Amino acid sequence: MRRIAELFAEPTKKLVPFITAGFPSLDSTVELVLAAEQAGADMVEIGMPFSDPLADGPVIQEASQIALDNGITVKTIIRQVEAVRKKSSVPLVLMGYINPIMRYGLDQFLSDVESAGVDGLILPDLPPEEGFDIYKKVKSHSLSPILLVAPNTFEPRIRWIGTMAEDLMYAVSILGVTGSTISANTKLKEYLGQIRENTDTPFVVGFGISSKEDVAAVAPLADGVVVGSALLKKIKSADDPVATTREFIEELKEGLLDKKGIKVSGRKIPESRSSTGSE
Repeated sequence: MRRIAELFAEPTKKLVPFITAGFPSLDSTVELVLAAEQAGADMVEIGMPFSDPLADGPVIQEASQIALDNGITVKTIIRQVEAVRKKSSVPLVLMGYINPIMRYGLDQFLSDVESAGVDGLILPDLPPEEGFDIYKKVKSHSLSPILLVAPNTFEPRIRWIGTMAEDLMYAVSILGVTGSTISANTKLKEYLGQIRENTDTPFVVGFGISSKEDVAAVAPLADGVVVGSALLKKIKSADDPVATTREFIEELKEGLLDKKGIKVSGRKIPESRSSTGSE
């Protein structure tokens, strides 16, 4: 079983912080990922900086530009993942855009990230229709393609995306870019309920989650929550980014605890999913 599938077979809510590789300094990535895991992160999403990040808001755009100015490259990110893997087994997801991957060479990229210990890929500018063959290749390298759904995704498409993704989907909480406020979405519960009704594939929610109160409000509606822009803001202004990352994730993690301090359980896993073997 792939590591992400194994993680989300556990019926507890997951906290997934997002960091930008090479930010705030070129060599920050490894320490920040390890600090996130130590603070309670269940999985870590690592952003691969790109000069034209269509799905990212101003905070992540700025972090990506700083990382590019620092000299971050795809090869460097892969080496950083290798360094993390020597000390940690936390599931790692790379979020990036298809252009740098194609420039690197798709087959070489998939082979290299598999060897480095990457567990999943999020490619927000590669829709399933255009990326069908690519996502098949992703799976052939024991990687989980994490496909996106949005508030305007129709039910038949949710079912199709869930089938394609298999291990995990990413529910965009709002129609917009990262960093927007989740409080503006008054129909979030209805939207996430629609996803739950149409697929057994686990899903995390991202975009606009910035506090432990947001985590507490959204976690019961999904299998996990992603926090990105709020963490990057704190890292940018921190004298000690590693300590700040650890403290903020510990605070966010409190949103996944009930009043008795017990980690909140998630959905009941259908027997057909919980008993699946390795691929």
